[in-house]
Amino acid sequence: MIFSFTGAQSTGKTTLLEHLKCKNLGNHSFEFIPEVTRLVRREYEVPINEGGDDMTQMLIMTEHIRNIYKGRTDSLVRSVNKILDRCALDGIVYTHYLLDKGMISRTTYEACELIYKKLRSEYDVIFYTSPKDVELVDDGERSIDKDFREEIIDLFNLYLHSFNEQGHTVVLLEGTVEERLETIKSTLDKLNVDIKI
Repeated sequence: MIFSFTGAQSTGKTTLLEHLKCKNLGNHSFEFIPEVTRLVRREYEVPINEGGDDMTQMLIMTEHIRNIYKGRTDSLVRSVNKILDRCALDGIVYTHYLLDKGMISRTTYEACELIYKKLRSEYDVIFYTSPKDVELVDDGERSIDKDFREEIIDLFNLYLHSFNEQGHTVVLLEGTVEERLETIKSTLDKLNVDIKI
């Protein structure tokens, strides 16, 4: 199964992933997939966040494809559950922002939208981290522009509404870290994926 976290910058995704990595995840094998935007920045030295461009977004969406399809022909790899730090939903939200700002072409947006539409049914559950309970913190890489963050949150709300209408599963995570972890556990319990929190 494939689970992913999604949401605006500085909403607690990495914190939750780090907690899950440290916990006993029962009898299930999990592969933790790191966030792709920083990987793309490091590997290809392209601008990210508000400075992203056509190449940035195409590289990011390519990494989302790789995260879904990597190892599909290997039966041992297929039996491992994947937990992703961000998914194609994040990719299309940030791509939409850059289109609105005139930073990328309509052609790039349409290509990224096609990838997003092809991948969205591949995620068994997407956990959306609410921005309400988490402060914007500078980690040296993420944008700390509050207006940028608010625009991204608005776009997430737009896409999440559409995502839910398509019948895909998005679970809202809010409250403290412990409350969010309990929501994750109860969601996975319903899918017979037992984890210890």
